[in-house]
Amino acid sequence: MEIDVKKIEELLEVKFKDKELVKTAFTHRSFLNEHPDYKNPSNERLEFLGDAILQFLSSEFLYHNYPKAPEGNLTNFRAALVNTTSLAEESRRLGFGEFLFLSHGEEASGGRNREYILANTFEAVIGLIYLENDVETVRVYLTKQLFYKVKHIVENNKYKDFKSAVQELSQAKMNQTPLYKVVDQWGPDHNKTFKVGIYVGEKLFGEGEGSSKQRAEQMAAKNALDNLIQLK
Repeated sequence: MEIDVKKIEELLEVKFKDKELVKTAFTHRSFLNEHPDYKNPSNERLEFLGDAILQFLSSEFLYHNYPKAPEGNLTNFRAALVNTTSLAEESRRLGFGEFLFLSHGEEASGGRNREYILANTFEAVIGLIYLENDVETVRVYLTKQLFYKVKHIVENNKYKDFKSAVQELSQAKMNQTPLYKVVDQWGPDHNKTFKVGIYVGEKLFGEGEGSSKQRAEQMAAKNALDNLIQLK
């Protein structure tokens, strides 16, 4: 059970000293259940650390780059930038799924491309970069690999509440109110993941995942928005 640290270093343009910590960053908790002799923990603690660093650095970036934006807008900009779908997009672009240690069940169900797992891995990698280097290295990494999206988010109003936007569009174009349905859920009670579908009439317009039904609904609405916009 090896990991190609050199390939990851080239991909991220960051150097690492602790190979085992790199493996930890890409270890999903499901893998531990099937490999009791595996010495590394899951990436959940690194994810916890990375999430805090991401909140700080994204807030700092927005504060300095949008000096006239009120607090409410800055909060919405940040939410659109660091939500599950956004982080998963960057993980997918960087190919993080290739390096994941997953259980056979998680692998078979498409875990390497699952939004929630990819987003958590992105945060775990932030924690890894911070511990192996420093906050400035993380800042440089995020500026290149995530913060480039901010301009597009702001200029295209991607930061607005997605559920409200979807409701407005569905009522205007189809004269119907969207309905949210939980289509799947997994994980222990204290750490569940929900998958929600958004329907207008009988048609599914988008799906989203999250650690709560509310977050999953927001992600489903975000994914449904483009489909509704394209309706004639």
